[in-house]
Amino acid sequence: MNNPLLDHSGLPSFNRINPELVEPAVEAVLSDNLAMIDRLLAAPGPRAWDPLVDSLESMEHRLGRTWAPVSHLNAVVNSKELREAYNRCLPKLSRYSTRIGQNESLYRAYLELAEADDGTDRARSAVLEHALRDFRLSGVALPEEKKARFREIMERMSSLQSRFEENVLDATNAWSRQIVDRDALAGLPDDVVERARSAAKAKDLKGWYFSLDFPTYYAVQSHAEKRALREDFYRAWTTRASDTGPFGGRWDNTDTMVEILALRHEAASLLDFANYAEFSLATKMAESTDQVLEFLGDLAERCRPAAAAELEQLSSFAGHPPEAWDIAYYSEKLRKQRFSISEEELRPYFPVDRVLEGLFDLTTRLFGIEIRQASPPDTWHEEVRYYQIRDGEGPRGGFYVDLYARKHKRGGAWMDDCIGRARLKDIDDLPVAFLVCNFMPPSENRPALLTHEEVVTLFHEFGHTVHHLLTRVPYPSVSGINGVAWDAVELPSQFMENFAWRPEIIPAISGHYEDGRPLPEDTLQRLIDSRNFQAAMAMVRQLELALFDFRIHSAGRGLSAAEIRETLESVRRDVAVVSYPDFNRLPHAFSHIFGGGYAAGYYSYKWAEVLSADAFAAFEEEGIFDDDVGRRFLETILEVGGSIPAAEAFVAFRGRAPSPEPLLRLSGIRQEG
Repeated sequence: MNNPLLDHSGLPSFNRINPELVEPAVEAVLSDNLAMIDRLLAAPGPRAWDPLVDSLESMEHRLGRTWAPVSHLNAVVNSKELREAYNRCLPKLSRYSTRIGQNESLYRAYLELAEADDGTDRARSAVLEHALRDFRLSGVALPEEKKARFREIMERMSSLQSRFEENVLDATNAWSRQIVDRDALAGLPDDVVERARSAAKAKDLKGWYFSLDFPTYYAVQSHAEKRALREDFYRAWTTRASDTGPFGGRWDNTDTMVEILALRHEAASLLDFANYAEFSLATKMAESTDQVLEFLGDLAERCRPAAAAELEQLSSFAGHPPEAWDIAYYSEKLRKQRFSISEEELRPYFPVDRVLEGLFDLTTRLFGIEIRQASPPDTWHEEVRYYQIRDGEGPRGGFYVDLYARKHKRGGAWMDDCIGRARLKDIDDLPVAFLVCNFMPPSENRPALLTHEEVVTLFHEFGHTVHHLLTRVPYPSVSGINGVAWDAVELPSQFMENFAWRPEIIPAISGHYEDGRPLPEDTLQRLIDSRNFQAAMAMVRQLELALFDFRIHSAGRGLSAAEIRETLESVRRDVAVVSYPDFNRLPHAFSHIFGGGYAAGYYSYKWAEVLSADAFAAFEEEGIFDDDVGRRFLETILEVGGSIPAAEAFVAFRGRAPSPEPLLRLSGIRQEG
C-alpha cells in the first residue's frame, strides 16, 4: 500500500508519513465511509446491529487510525508543511462529522435499534445511547437552514481552535534570551545552565542561550536569584499569543478567542441550550450548570482562607508582598527551609529509567499486568520508546513514550489515543496510546533526571494510559477513554498521582543516578511531609481557572475581549489570593479551553479529583497493594471504558456516592467542626 496512513495492519509507520500524503488519505477514508453509509441505509429489511452499527464502528475506527498519527505528529514535530496539511483537513473532518450527525435516516436507524434493545449487553446499549445523544447534539432535528449554519459553525471552530494552539506554539518558539554574564544565572540548576551553554554553542553564540520551553521557564521562576531575570521570563510566558509583551500583536489570540466564544454560544443556541456550558454538560457527569458552580464555590469557600494564610506566610518569609514572578522562587526557598528539601536536590534521585521501572512494577502489582519495552517499526524521534502490556491471557496493548521538551513540540503533558480497542466483524485491534511530556532532556554528562513534581506528572499521564489500554470493551466508541464522561476521565490519572507520594512506592521509583543509592530515609519523610505545602494555594489556582472557564461559557451571549478580561478579573477578586500584573494575559494561551476539549469543562480536574481521592481512600483503608481492591478498581473503572455511566461505575467500586472529604484530607486542608 503506497500511502502508509491507509495501512492499518500494524503500528503507524511514522517515518513514511509525509505531509503530502495526509490530505489524500483523509479524503479517501471519508469518501469510502460516506459511500458505505449510503449502501447500508439503502439495504432492505429491518435494521440490525450487524451490519449497521458494527460497520459504523469499523468506519470510525479506520478514520481514527488514519487521523491519529497525523494529529500526533502535528503536536510533537510541528512543521509548516505538516501544519498546512493538517489545517486543510480540519474543515473536511468537521463537515464529515456534522454530515453524519445530521443524517436523519441514520438517526432513525439507530433509534429503531435502541427501541428494540433489551439492555442485556451494556456496551451495546451505551453505543446506541451515546450515538443518539450525539445525533441530537449535531442538530439532527434542526430545519435545513439551521443545519447548514450549524455545519458552518463547526467547520469554522475547528480551524479557529487549531489557529489558537498554533499561535501559542509560534509565540513560545519565537522567544529566546542570550545571556553573556554568568552572574545573571545565579541560583539556576547546573543542568539548566549546561543545557543553555550547549544551545549557545550549537548556534555559534557566546554565553548561554535560553528558550521558553516549560522546564526552562519553571527552573528560572523557581531558582533564579536575579529578580529581573524571573520577571523577564514571566512577562514572556504570560503574554504569549497576546496583544502585549515581547511579540505583542504578532500572534495575538484576542480576536480568535472572541470569535470562538461567539460561535460556541451560537451553536448552543441553535440546539436550544441557554449557553455553551449547558451544551457541554450534555456529555458530562455533572447534571446542571448550577451544580458545577455550587461545587466550585463550595470548594473555594473551604480553601480560600487556608490559601490566604499560606500567602501571608510566604510574604512574611520573603519580607515583602511577592510579585507574581516571586511566588515560585520564594515558595521553593520556604519549602526548603521548612522541610530541608528542594526539587533540585531531589532530582538526582529520580533518573527517568528508574522512575519508569518502578512505575511499571507498581502497575503490575496493582492490576496484574506486565510491561516490557519493545521495538516499533519506527518512531518520530530517536528519544521515543515503545512498550507492550500483557497479562496472563496475552497482549493487552502498547504505548509510545515521548518525554522530553524540544522545539516544534507542543508544551505540556498529555496522553492521546493512537489506536482504540476494537473487536468487530472485520477488525481485531488492541489499543495503543501516546504518552507525551516535556521534561528536561538528558545532558552530555547526566541522564534525564526528574523533579518529584515531574514524577507526579508522569504518574498522572500513565493513569490515562492504563485507562485507555486496559479496556475490555470491544466497541471503539465506548472503549478505553472513549465515551467516558469528561468530568470523570481524570479519575484514573489523578488516582495514580497519589502513589507517587507513598512511602511504600517512592523507594521503588528512586535511586541516585550515579550509584543507585536510595533516597535517605529522613529525606523520604521530609518529601512526604511536604506534600501539602501550599496545597490550598494550588487548589484555589485551579478553581480560578475552572471558574473563569465556566463563567465565560455560561454567559447568555458571546463576550468581547474586554468582557473576557473582566470575567477573569472578577473571578480573581472572588477566589484568587495572588495578585497578577496588568500585563498578564492568561486566556491567550489557555489552550485547554480555547484549543483543546476542556471548554466549559476545566472544572473536571477538581470534580474528578474528588472521585480519585475517594477511590484512593479505598486502597488506604484496605492496604495499598490489596489484591481485591486493585482487581475491583481494574474491573469497575479501568476495564469498562465508557460502557457504564461514570457515577454508576464509581458506586460499583466504592459502594457509595463520592465524598469531598478524602480530597480535603489528602490536601491537608482542615475543616472546622
